Amino acid sequence: MRIVAFGLGLLGGVTASQGPEFAQQYRQRLGGAIDELRQVIQRFDTDAQASGETRESAIARLRSNTDSFVSRQGAAMQANAERLGRLETHRDTMVQAGSFARVALMVRDGDRDVMEAVYRDFEPALPVTEEGFLSAAIGFVAVWGGLLLLTSFIRSLWRRPHSRRAAAQA
Repeated sequence: MRIVAFGLGLLGGVTASQGPEFAQQYRQRLGGAIDELRQVIQRFDTDAQASGETRESAIARLRSNTDSFVSRQGAAMQANAERLGRLETHRDTMVQAGSFARVALMVRDGDRDVMEAVYRDFEPALPVTEEGFLSAAIGFVAVWGGLLLLTSFIRSLWRRPHSRRAAAQA
């Protein structure tokens, strides 16, 4: 059983080491989403300024248009500007957070679209950072130690009925 526990512990360590790698790939994709949204917003702002408008007044003008297509474009641009603000705030928070806090922030507050894109394209990697090594060690100890504790508990339960029977027969 110890060999099985050790093997599963290694598997747990390898699996846990991927958390920081997933978070790193998430941060890269988050940066790409921010860069792309900035370009879209910047083009819109340039067009608005060329028409003597601010971003807010141009969005309000589009949204109040009676043509539903144009109105939806105004709502979409407002949503883009709001999402850009949320993503920038989230990235800044992640940059300021410590190693393991970044993983927690990603799980708790991560952008669903970015997270799903990372999940689709995720490529496991060998952990060579301190965070990756510590995650692997924690995963190994949790699975290996948990299995050893569980098997010890089950053995103690198994031994009790047998020792009672042996004592009753004597």
